[in-house]
Amino acid sequence: MNHLVVANWKMNMTGTQASAFLDDFLARALPGDVDVAIAPPFTAIAQVGRRLRGAAIALAAQDVYWEQSGAYTGEISPPMLTDAGCRYVIVGHSERRQYVGETDQTVALRTRSALGAGLRVIACVGETLEQRESGETEDVL
Repeated sequence: MNHLVVANWKMNMTGTQASAFLDDFLARALPGDVDVAIAPPFTAIAQVGRRLRGAAIALAAQDVYWEQSGAYTGEISPPMLTDAGCRYVIVGHSERRQYVGETDQTVALRTRSALGAGLRVIACVGETLEQRESGETEDVL
């Protein structure tokens, strides 16, 4: 199994900026022993997904909700992600835990739902910058 390198763009790059970046990035040779995925913001995911179709680079999502559909404004479901071409999804990122109140329980719900849809889950169990700088990384993990 290869190592996986994921570029999580976080809240950066519009669709237009993503296209310009991909023009350059897709022309580069990638090492054969590394799997690569890009996790763009949701506003660019469909556009990036179309550009990555047939490429050696996989599409990843930055988050997923545990319900398949319904009145969950602003959320994105596993079927929406697979339809966009996602193979991976990131859940439990430390920033989501810190700023949005993500918990181990909601990460577990997201993980189960994503796995059930055939997505590969990248489950994060990280520390905040303050915890890292205070030498608390091992205790947090």
